[in-house]
Amino acid sequence: MIEKDLIGRGIYNERVLYAFSKVPREEFVPPQYKHLAYEDYPLPIGEGQTISQPYMVAIMLQEMHLKGDEKVLEVGAGSGYVVALLAEICREVWGIERIASLAEQARERLQKLGYTNAHIIIGDGSKGLPEQAPFDAILVSAAGRRVPPALWEQLAEGGRLIIPLENEYSQILTVIEKKEGKMRKREAGPCLFVPLIEEE
Repeated sequence: MIEKDLIGRGIYNERVLYAFSKVPREEFVPPQYKHLAYEDYPLPIGEGQTISQPYMVAIMLQEMHLKGDEKVLEVGAGSGYVVALLAEICREVWGIERIASLAEQARERLQKLGYTNAHIIIGDGSKGLPEQAPFDAILVSAAGRRVPPALWEQLAEGGRLIIPLENEYSQILTVIEKKEGKMRKREAGPCLFVPLIEEE
């Protein structure tokens, strides 16, 4: 997977590649899909949710430009796989998952694998986690029609927010930087994610 689907398709960030080499994806998928764990496509994890395609996750992590000392938030933690990858790259990571059963399973997996710098919270990810803000980077693993205002507020100055944004026809992975309090957007290519559920 790393050689063919990541390096072979342009993933070059050594921290990202190292994380993928360390985290066992088969631990984050249901038993009936373990034999497919290292294929480059999403897999069902229950409750209508999926574990994302490894290549797409790698792009998102690479676009975050993490150095190792950051505090990061992931919205839509799902199986906990991306939280585990981030735990290998940054100082501290918080994941929010609205579906309690998935959040509990993710928490158990992370504990089993020994990640002490990774935390899973049950809640509405579009509201972020104000008690832990600000975050040096925020990754949204679900597609929204806008950047949730709470996430923008909780992003530190100079930080990056990676989010799939929907338009009428498609989803575009979008990189947003906070520069002097202003939003700078850049498109990083097409993508396909489950929708971001917001209470309102």
